[in-house]
Amino acid sequence: MKPNKLEKFIGSGFLSGYIPYAPGTFGSLVALLIYLIPGFENPTIMLIFISLTTIVGFYISNKFENEYGKDPPQCTIDEFVGTWISLLFIPKILWLILIDFVLWRALDILKPFPARQLEKLNGGLGIMIDDIISGIYSLIIVHIFIFFVL
Repeated sequence: MKPNKLEKFIGSGFLSGYIPYAPGTFGSLVALLIYLIPGFENPTIMLIFISLTTIVGFYISNKFENEYGKDPPQCTIDEFVGTWISLLFIPKILWLILIDFVLWRALDILKPFPARQLEKLNGGLGIMIDDIISGIYSLIIVHIFIFFVL
C-alpha cells in the first residue's frame, strides 16, 4: 500500500523529504523549528510528540518504502524523532541547540553501532530505528558535555 497525500505530507516532514539536496538535514531543520516554538521544550510535550511521531512513523515509513524503495530520502519523519530525542532535557540556549544539531546530524550520517546494522531491517522499523539510536547517542553526548561545561 502506498501513502496518500496526507501521509506523504507527514512522512516527508512537511514536504522536506522532497527537497532534492540533503532532505534529511532539511527534515531535521523543520523538526528544530518546531522545537523552537515556545513551550515545546517541555519534556512532557516532547515525549508525547516523540512517542506519537514514532508510532505514526513506523506505519507511514512502511508505505514510503513500498512506494520509493529501501529507506527512501523522501521519508524524513524519522529525522523529526531523532532530532527531538537529541534535544530532550537540554536548556533552550541557542549555542547549545546548534552544537546538539550538528552532533545529531553527524551521528545520523555516520550511524554508529548498532544504528547501521539495524537500518538494514525492512520497513518502518529499519527506517526509524537508526535515527532513534543516533538521537539517543546525541542526547547522551550533549548531556555529558553540559555536565562538564555548564
